Amino acid sequence: MRTPVLRIQQLRAGYGRAEVLHGIDLHLEQGSVITVIGPNGAGKSTLLNTLMGILPSQGTIELDGQPIQSLTLEERVMRGIALVPEKRELFGTMPVEDNLLLGGYRQMRLANAFWRDRLEAVYALFPRLKERRMQLAGTMSGGERQMLAVGRSLMSGPSVLMLDEPSLGLAPLIVNEIFSIIERLRETGVSIILVEQNARAALAVADYAYVLEMGEVGLHGPAADLAQDPRVIDTYLGAAKKSG
Repeated sequence: MRTPVLRIQQLRAGYGRAEVLHGIDLHLEQGSVITVIGPNGAGKSTLLNTLMGILPSQGTIELDGQPIQSLTLEERVMRGIALVPEKRELFGTMPVEDNLLLGGYRQMRLANAFWRDRLEAVYALFPRLKERRMQLAGTMSGGERQMLAVGRSLMSGPSVLMLDEPSLGLAPLIVNEIFSIIERLRETGVSIILVEQNARAALAVADYAYVLEMGEVGLHGPAADLAQDPRVIDTYLGAAKKSG
């Protein structure tokens, strides 16, 4: 059996004395997409922040078979983990291209002489960014800012890309475009953890899925199977239901 690119065992984390994650087990295979769905307050964003090193944790986090739980945020970035946060956190007063170039910090630190060449790969994925490369990031639409946030993370050449609510606040047409991009990203070989409030779209694009409830994994399995699970359908996929 292949060693997962990311393996998490009995992960516990929270804020101060308030534990939010209670012994999470999760694994991510090379070049695959896993999604984590669940209600508001389930701990989904806490999970991503913990994996990124923003929050302290207990348990095991292995990247390519090597433990990384003692590493700092910057060290995890250098190892190839990238997070696109829910709020995108772009530099609004800087042009699109400058935002992208800042994302190349890891490749520059790795002394990759051709790190700027990654711009063309990002522009090929997001032609709209190339058209607007001199536009200030803060003047772009929500969908364009999301593309820029993803593109900036891709500039680092990550092996694991974590997306926190990429469709939040976007029009349905733009949401479809974002998920189409996620499918294309899989083809590049990057492994993706997708936290998403649109459970139907997330399960359609993912290979494997975890349902997080009250800081614990309530269900997990192939995404196609969970999309047919009566409990998931009733709680997350009903016409009037929405996970967050």
